[in-house]
Amino acid sequence: MRKALVLAFLLLPAVALAADPPPPKAPPSIDTLFDQLKKAQSPEEAKPLEDKIGGIFLISGSPSIELLMTRAAAAMTAGDNATAKKLLESITDLAPKFGEGWRRRALLQRAMGDDNGAMQSLGRAILANPRNFNAMYELGQLFEEYGNKAGALKIYRRALELDPQLDGAQKHIDALTRDVEGEGI
Repeated sequence: MRKALVLAFLLLPAVALAADPPPPKAPPSIDTLFDQLKKAQSPEEAKPLEDKIGGIFLISGSPSIELLMTRAAAAMTAGDNATAKKLLESITDLAPKFGEGWRRRALLQRAMGDDNGAMQSLGRAILANPRNFNAMYELGQLFEEYGNKAGALKIYRRALELDPQLDGAQKHIDALTRDVEGEGI
């Protein structure tokens, strides 16, 4: 009896090691991340949440589109704008509802001096993903540069509703509010 007890005691760690590990914790949903983002108390607290949301925005659901996005990013990094442009045009042609494809296309258009094209692409990005606060902020910057202060103010406010810690947005809102709505009494 004593031998059986000692043997069971010695085998217990081996049995415990052979047991299946607990399943990994599921990542938070995008809605949860947005809720957490709204509660963030500082830009430092918001940044990792913004990054996680941005990572979710990059998921197209298509391995082919994601490969093209990777290649477009590499071409942009290498300064091969012609190749990046072709790849991004292919992405938006193949997946017109993939907002981040439109946003990346807009970034390239802006870098190439095509601000009109960038505005159109950012508009498409926001239509495809109405919670893309980065696309809103970038469109607000273009509106502001081209003198559409009321439009810029409206889109900055929308972006700030989604991400209250969005870097630089409040500064633009404060300045544009004075210009568009006056000082107040």
